[in-house]
Amino acid sequence: MSSTPRRRFLRQAGTLAVAGAAAVTGVLGSPRAYAQTGKPMENVKALFFDVFGTLVDWRTGVARESKAILEPLGYKLDWIAFADAWRAEYQPGMEEIRAGRQPFSRLDVVHRGMLERIRPRFGLEKVSEPVLAELNLAWHKLDAWPDVPAAMKRLRTRYLLAPVSNGNIALMADLARRNGFHWDAILGAEIARDYKPKLRVYQIAAESLNLEHGQTMMCAAHSGDLEAAATAGLRTGFIAQVDEFGKGTGEAVANVPVDVTASNFTEFATKMGT
Repeated sequence: MSSTPRRRFLRQAGTLAVAGAAAVTGVLGSPRAYAQTGKPMENVKALFFDVFGTLVDWRTGVARESKAILEPLGYKLDWIAFADAWRAEYQPGMEEIRAGRQPFSRLDVVHRGMLERIRPRFGLEKVSEPVLAELNLAWHKLDAWPDVPAAMKRLRTRYLLAPVSNGNIALMADLARRNGFHWDAILGAEIARDYKPKLRVYQIAAESLNLEHGQTMMCAAHSGDLEAAATAGLRTGFIAQVDEFGKGTGEAVANVPVDVTASNFTEFATKMGT
């Protein structure tokens, strides 16, 4: 599988990151490195999680659900390519809202618009509206990466947990029920009425739990997300998900300074003292 969709996605995300995010040490002090001793950061009270790609495997899930819906209707697609094409519209779709060209709308609505844009490429112009509505719910039926549920249970013994995702509340609730995530709150875009990497998305998440920004940690497999969160005053944790865009295509290490880094969720739970 070509890495073109991954490169396109990362390039789009990079161009939308906040300009000041590179100067992380100027925001939080120097250096931002947390000594990897296995001891938790004592002042961190809540962990915030990116969801798509970090907690759940969107690529395999969207391909599987799309095939299950469309193949019985006679469609024969490259299902992984279809999932990649749908996801490639993610950043452009949200940027219309971030830039103020469109009013805020939930990610379910944005996903539906993304689907509309790629339909002609895959010969889906004649698919009925009820089928398209069902297809759009593929994003509600994604599976967690194998080590995530057990690690999340460990982390919950010490920290408040919440998604800070661009996904809307109903979507996050469905993924939580499917995968056994026990959230203390569902935060993110629908609460802030804006999309990451806008700084207020991260800040409002902390404030919603009556915490200082630095008492919370953004946890993600994407350096751009963590760079923006650090600029917003949050601590940051990088957990690698190297197979997000296909085997060996995700970020193996963060390319920005972070407080905690782990090669998988089990290691992250241990480093956070659980």
